[in-house]
Amino acid sequence: MTPPQFEPRYTRDNLASLQSHILAEERRHPGATGEFSWILSAISLAAKTIANKVRRARIEDVLGEHGDHNLHGERQQKLDVIANEIIMRCLGDRANIAVLASEEDEQPVLLRDRAEGGRYCVLFDPLDGSSNLDVCVGVGTIFSILRNERRAPREVPHHLQPGFRQVAAGYILYGSSVVFVVTTGNGVDMFVLDQSIGSFVLVQRRIRIPSGTRIYSINEAYLDAFPEPYQRYLRYCHTSGYSSRYIGSMVADVHRTLIKGGIFIYPPTRPHPGGKLRLMYEANPMAMIIEQAGGVALSGSERTLLIRPFDLHQRTTVILGSEDQVDILRAFLAGETPPPAPAVPA
Repeated sequence: MTPPQFEPRYTRDNLASLQSHILAEERRHPGATGEFSWILSAISLAAKTIANKVRRARIEDVLGEHGDHNLHGERQQKLDVIANEIIMRCLGDRANIAVLASEEDEQPVLLRDRAEGGRYCVLFDPLDGSSNLDVCVGVGTIFSILRNERRAPREVPHHLQPGFRQVAAGYILYGSSVVFVVTTGNGVDMFVLDQSIGSFVLVQRRIRIPSGTRIYSINEAYLDAFPEPYQRYLRYCHTSGYSSRYIGSMVADVHRTLIKGGIFIYPPTRPHPGGKLRLMYEANPMAMIIEQAGGVALSGSERTLLIRPFDLHQRTTVILGSEDQVDILRAFLAGETPPPAPAVPA
């Protein structure tokens, strides 16, 4: 008697955790060792812990200034320091990590060299947008993972690499839900923390940034300090039916741009002619995510991921978003004629 044949059901809608999804991705690569999933697992543990602190921000004493300045001259918030410590503790015992580098710390933490198993470098901004915590605006963690290519014993790990060498990048947005967005170079996937089971579950595969969205995100309070091409671009937007959306937390602004489309801009200003956002901790990981979703990421006229870093904390300008919207701004920056402004909807 022929046994009955059973077909799998709901294969596209099966419940998948972040860990199981990463393990499934690793199985697609014959040379994968499984070490990479341990890093993302540690980051997800840190994210859950930070999310709990953010949710209890007015119940526990975690709001307000810490009293110190970081190396960038910015006043640290209490949760900046707490989030930094959480990530360090969650990643510090991973035997395959060579270096941990935080936006909050002047020097990277060298854990081990490649001969001792240190295969990866992890760079992160522990809590982007933390000054908005007291008014319940979404904040986030940004991370970038690079391979440690240095092989000589005790040689400084190879963390100053251009963005195109990232093996993974992602962010966690602590907002109305806790969202974990990650790319390992094979598209962008989104997970949401299910509080009832304590796990990040897959909610959307292979995100593609929409085109045709007339939304720009920029802090126009500094309009007079922007270079003239950016000012002309904004005048174009004002007469072309665009909407302005600016939160002031990079993770939240980029997440909206990724999901809704449009463009996010952090231009040079007279006080910061080279830009203000950090290349290694903010611009590179976000550029990798946007490009993997079909968008474009630039620093001025240069592709962000091609910039050769010279300093761990170097700053840069940021332009990222849908290809069609970035192309319009790029035309202004190049002194070219932009496309005709469409009529403003009635």
